Amino acid sequence: MDGAREALPEYFKILGGGRKARFLECDNLEDKVFKAKSFLSSCMLCERRCGVDRTASERGFCGVLEPRISSKFLHLGEEAEIIPSYTIFFSGCTFPCVFCQNWAISQNPRGGVELHAETLASMINNISARNVNWVGGDPTPNLPFILEVLAYVEKNIPQVWNSNLYLTEESMSLLDGVIDLYLTDFKYGCDECAVKYSQAKDYWKIITRNHLEARRQVEVIIRHLVLPNHVDCCTKPILEWISKNLENVRVNIMEQYRPEYKACDYPEINTRLSTNEFREALDYGRELDLNIVR
Repeated sequence: MDGAREALPEYFKILGGGRKARFLECDNLEDKVFKAKSFLSSCMLCERRCGVDRTASERGFCGVLEPRISSKFLHLGEEAEIIPSYTIFFSGCTFPCVFCQNWAISQNPRGGVELHAETLASMINNISARNVNWVGGDPTPNLPFILEVLAYVEKNIPQVWNSNLYLTEESMSLLDGVIDLYLTDFKYGCDECAVKYSQAKDYWKIITRNHLEARRQVEVIIRHLVLPNHVDCCTKPILEWISKNLENVRVNIMEQYRPEYKACDYPEINTRLSTNEFREALDYGRELDLNIVR
């Protein structure tokens, strides 16, 4: 835990009562809510920039219209430094990852239930947790709703943005001053893999840009799920980039890949990650002297 406290001092300061969560000190939160809602008439929340009018029931790539919550609970299975985490899972996602282990939620934007912003805020005000963890799917299509919820929250509780980070610069600016910790999913080390498995164009440029911005704003924990047969093309370039560009972030090199969803159509990932592949990835991260989550 020493590495966590060194990398996340501001986050732990909130937990210790040393300062307020950022959204409570955000003077222009209502303006952010208004601006975020204005994006919905020509949706530009994620970098797909579909331009659909969600206020007129037009669905873009993610298929999300109104925010729908698949589940919410006190999560004990996240990184040790953030548990217990009040985790709110939204239906729908900006990525259709062919190996998604959460595909029943991420690929079903019509699932789940609707909640009023005031209702969810009341639940947050009465929860005992280390943070509120906004996830999915991906939380990005629901950014206006999340900001609206926070406008009603009075509890001093850190906010975690748990995302693939395929956001527009405009959306990242709305999160600035609101989010206390970015928990990111850095998937691919090359654009070819990003297009093949997640239909995500310009992935490397967008994700590296947003990681730099996230780190400029606040503290960051980066998750990287090691894919079978992708240590050289994805894992190593990602870890190298983190080492060169992001100072003192926590990095979770994850081994729990299993072939799910449509992975059977891709022979190279239709297999479990081998012990040797994971050991190679972990050893490489240690060679680069990364602050690795253990």
